[in-house]
Amino acid sequence: MRPLIQDRTVRHVAVVVAIKLCVLTVLWWAFIRDARIEPDPGQVASAVLHAAALSEPDAREGTP
Repeated sequence: MRPLIQDRTVRHVAVVVAIKLCVLTVLWWAFIRDARIEPDPGQVASAVLHAAALSEPDAREGTP
């Protein structure tokens, strides 16, 4: 039985996975690394108040 690293299929899979990780890292570095989302205070307050209203025990199940 040949060692695992000498198996051609295992080498190809390892190379493909390594290339995929490199491409994903480059894409993250280029597009997502510096992306910042500034929340709007009005939207945050609306979401918090809506969540608080839904968490009350006598709150309605939902709106039709």
